[in-house]
Amino acid sequence: MFQKRLFLLSCLFIVIGLTFTDFSYSQKVIDPNKDYPVYIRPELPPSMYMPGAVITIDDYDNWHIGTDFAEVGMAGNPIVPTNFAAAWNNLGTTIGAYSYYTLNGIDWLASTQPTWGAVVRGDPVMAFDGLGNLYFDNMYGSSITGTKVAKSTNGGVNYSLVVTGGTGNDKNWIAAVQTGGPYANYIYQVMTPGNIKRSTDLGATFTQVGSFSNTLPGMMVCVGPNGSTNGGAAYVVTHTGSSTAGTYNFYCSTNGGTTWVLKSTQNFAGYVGTYVSSRHSVQNMRTRPYPFIIADNSNGTFRGRLYLVYTKNNPNSSGQKPNIYLRYSDNQGANWSDSVRVNDDANTQNHHQWFPASWCDINTGHLYIKWLDTRDCPTSDSCMVYGTISTDGGATFAPNQKISNKKFRINCTSCNGGTPAYLGDYDYLASNGKVSMVAWTDFRNNTFGNYVGYFPDFAMRMNPTDGTINNPNGFADFKMVVPSVKLYSDTVLVSGEVTPTPAIGSFAVSFPNGNKLTSYPDSLTVRVTVNNVTTGAYVLNVLAKGPNGTPVHKRTVSITVSGATSITSNETPLTFKLEQNYPNPFNPVTRINYSIAKASDVKITVFNTIGKQVASFLNEKQDPGNHFVIFNANSLSTGVYYYKIEAGNFTDVKKMILLK
Repeated sequence: MFQKRLFLLSCLFIVIGLTFTDFSYSQKVIDPNKDYPVYIRPELPPSMYMPGAVITIDDYDNWHIGTDFAEVGMAGNPIVPTNFAAAWNNLGTTIGAYSYYTLNGIDWLASTQPTWGAVVRGDPVMAFDGLGNLYFDNMYGSSITGTKVAKSTNGGVNYSLVVTGGTGNDKNWIAAVQTGGPYANYIYQVMTPGNIKRSTDLGATFTQVGSFSNTLPGMMVCVGPNGSTNGGAAYVVTHTGSSTAGTYNFYCSTNGGTTWVLKSTQNFAGYVGTYVSSRHSVQNMRTRPYPFIIADNSNGTFRGRLYLVYTKNNPNSSGQKPNIYLRYSDNQGANWSDSVRVNDDANTQNHHQWFPASWCDINTGHLYIKWLDTRDCPTSDSCMVYGTISTDGGATFAPNQKISNKKFRINCTSCNGGTPAYLGDYDYLASNGKVSMVAWTDFRNNTFGNYVGYFPDFAMRMNPTDGTINNPNGFADFKMVVPSVKLYSDTVLVSGEVTPTPAIGSFAVSFPNGNKLTSYPDSLTVRVTVNNVTTGAYVLNVLAKGPNGTPVHKRTVSITVSGATSITSNETPLTFKLEQNYPNPFNPVTRINYSIAKASDVKITVFNTIGKQVASFLNEKQDPGNHFVIFNANSLSTGVYYYKIEAGNFTDVKKMILLK
C-alpha cells in the first residue's frame, strides 16, 4: 500500500471520465471435416462491457464484472463448486473494496457490501472455510492500523458479521482450513510488519498468535496437512532484506498456530523487470517481487507439498525480462527443490512473464498458475493472461494457455499513479476439483476493469444464431459447437429452454443425437419443436456445463414463430367459413378458425374501428380444409377490432375484443 492512498485520490476523477474504445472482429476457421461451416463471430461492442457482461471473443468467454481498482481477492466454495467470490479495490474512501459473487458459475452479481464501521482501505483478500463460510479481509484506518473481516454465510450475497481482524500497516493475507481434523475451519490472518492472527470460532474473534519481522510487503499465509492430520500445518512467509535482494523466511506451525518454527531462510527472488523509483516495474507499470505460497491439501501423491511461485529476471539484473519459477518443499519449508520455469515461451529474452498467482486444488492436488504475458503482443504496452497446470507436483507443466480472450494494455498512461504507474500488487485464482476461476485486472477499455475466466475451458457457439419455425408442429435444428478447448478434456453436458413462455401452446427442446460431448472439436444437434405456439419472437437459451456445473457457458438463438396456419381436418369442407375467434375477449393472443372449400389465395387482415388496417398476418395459397391461425396482438392497444378473411371470391368479417 506504499503511496497507494495518494494514487487513489489522484485517479478518482480521471477514471470516471474514461470511455470505451476499440472495436474489433475476429474470424474463426472451423475444421472442414466437421458438420458446421466457417463462421464469423463479432466481438461484443464496448457498450456491452457492463458489470456481469459476458465478453465472447473467438468463442471463448471472459466476464467483465465491474470497473474497480485492481488487486483482486478470489475464493472458491469447497462444498458448492459453482460458487466463487471476488473483491477489487474501490476508488471510494469508505468502501475499500467491492465484492462480487456467482452462485451458478455464470451470473456474476454485486454483493450487498459489508457495513465496515470504519474508513476502509484497499488490499482485499478472501477465503472460504470448510463449511462454506466466506471471509472478506480488508485494510482500514485513516492511517492503516489493521484489517476488518466481514463474514458471509450465503456465498457472498451479503455479509452478516464484521469484526477487527489483523493488526499492521500494509499488505494483508488470509487463509482458512477447508478440511476436517482438529483445526477444522481455523482462519489465519497475516499483515505487515509481521503479525499473525488466528480465529478458532468461525471468524467471531481474531487473536494474535505470532509476530515476525516483515520489513517489506510480501507476507503470505497458507494451510496444509501435517502427515495424516488434515489442516495440521499452517505456513507463513515473511519478506525482509532489500527490494532487490529479498530474504524469504518460512515459518510453520503444526499445532493450529499456537507456536511457530522457522524452517528456512531463502533468497530466491531478485529483480522483476526494471527497477525504478524504488519499485519493480514491467513496461512502466509497477509490479511485486514477492512470491506466492500454497500447499497441497489433497489425498493424492503429493499431499503436504508446499509450493513457492515467484517472478525473477533472467539474467537477474534491472531491465531484463522476467520469467515465472516454481520451487517446492516436502519437509514443510526446510529444504526446497531446484527452480522449474513455468512459462514455456521459447523466446523469453524478448518477452515478459510476470505477476503470477497460484492455487492447489484440494480435491485433485492439481497446481494452477496464472500470470501476465507479452509473447503474443508486438507492441510494448499490451499483454494477455496465461495459465498452466501441473498434475505431477510441479515437476512438469502443461502447454501454456491464454485465459484472457483479448490483448489488453499494461501501460495505462491515463491511469497515472506516478512512476511506475499503478497495476496493483497481486491478483488471484481458485479451483473446484474440475477447473479454476481466474480473476484479474486489465485495461482493455482504457480504464481499470474486473475480469474473470475459466481455466481449463472450452469454446462454444451456436449455428445458426436465428431461425423461423412454422406452426403448428414445425421444428428447427441448431448446432451447438465446441470448436476448440484449452486443456479441457472432460464431458460437456448441454441443456436448453425457450423463453418467454408462450401464451398458447408449448415448446419442446430435444437432442436427437444425445446431449453429451466427450471429445473435441465436436458438435451436437439442438432441436426446437413448436406445438401450436403463439406467433412472435422467442429466445432459445443453450447452456453447456462440465460435470460439476463448471465451466458453464451460455449462448442464445433468436427464434421467430410464424403465423402460418394449421389444417385441423383433412375432410374437405363444403363451404368457405370464418369462425369467431377464441378466446374472445382475449389478451394478447387468440385463435381464429376458418374453412376453405377449394384451393384459394387466403388473406387475413385486422382493422380498427375507423377502418385502418393494423395487422396482416396471413397471405398465401392454401389447400382445402379446416384451418386455424394464432394471432398475437401484443403491439395493439385495448379496444374493438375486426378481422377479415379473403379467400378467392369469399369474404367475411368478425369482431373481436382485446382487453389488456
